[in-house]
Amino acid sequence: MDKSMSDNYVANVKQALVKVPEVTLLFWIIKIAATTLGETAGDALSMSLNLGYIVSTAIFAVIFAVAVAAQIKAKQFNKWLYWGTIVATTTLGTTIADFVDRSLGIGYAGGASLLFVMLIVCLVVWRKTMGSISVDSIVSPKAEVFYWTTIMFSQTLGTALGDWVADSKGMGYTMSAIIFGSLLAVLAGAYFWTNISRTLLFWSAFILTRPLGAVLGDFLDKPIDHGGLALSRFGASAVLFGFIIVCLLVFKHRASAKSH
Repeated sequence: MDKSMSDNYVANVKQALVKVPEVTLLFWIIKIAATTLGETAGDALSMSLNLGYIVSTAIFAVIFAVAVAAQIKAKQFNKWLYWGTIVATTTLGTTIADFVDRSLGIGYAGGASLLFVMLIVCLVVWRKTMGSISVDSIVSPKAEVFYWTTIMFSQTLGTALGDWVADSKGMGYTMSAIIFGSLLAVLAGAYFWTNISRTLLFWSAFILTRPLGAVLGDFLDKPIDHGGLALSRFGASAVLFGFIIVCLLVFKHRASAKSH
C-alpha cells in the first residue's frame, strides 16, 4: 500500500470513528431549540413538580450518565443518540446552574464566574491530555468523555450567564435574547470573514447558544408580569421536543468531516 492509499485509509477510518455531527446552520438551529428545551424541561421538573434543584439534578445526572455511556459505546454517529445526549446536558445544566446560583448563595455573577473557571480548566486539561479540542479529534472514548464533560459545563455556564444578564442586570428576556443573538451573529461574521481559529469560534458559539436558549425558555414560561408569556413549561417543552424531532426526521444529518 503506497503512502497516498495509506493516508486515505487512515482518514476514512478516522472519519468512521467520529460520532459528532457536521456543524451546519441546521446544527445551530437544533442546538438552540435543545437549549431552550433544557431550560423549560429543567424548570418543569425542579419548579412545576416541586422536586427542587438537588433531586432534579440527581435525576438528570443519571440520564446524562446513561446517555453519554450509550454515546461512547456506539460504533458510529447516531443523530438520535447525539441530540438526546445534548438535551440531557441542557436539562442537567439548568438545574446545576440554578442550584449554584440560588441554593449556594453566591448569586448569578458568582455562579457564572465559578462555572467559567471550571469550563476553562476542563478545556485546558482536555487539550493537554489529547493534544486537540477540535471536533474531528473526538475519535476515542477518552476524547468523548472530555467532549461531553465540556459540553455539560458549557451548558451550565450558559444557563447561569443567561439568568445573570436577564435578571441581575435587568435586561429582561427579550433584550437578553437580542444581546446573545447579536453576539452569535458577530461570531458567524468572524467565521466567514476572518481567519480566527475555527475551534475557538465553535466553542464560543456553542457556549453562547446556551444563554440564548435559557432566556428564550424563560420568556416562554415566566409570568407575564415578569416579562414572559406564562406558557405551561410542559406545553412549551412538548412543542420544542416536537420541533427537534421534525428536524431530525426531515433533514439529513451526517458525521463531522472537518475541524471546528
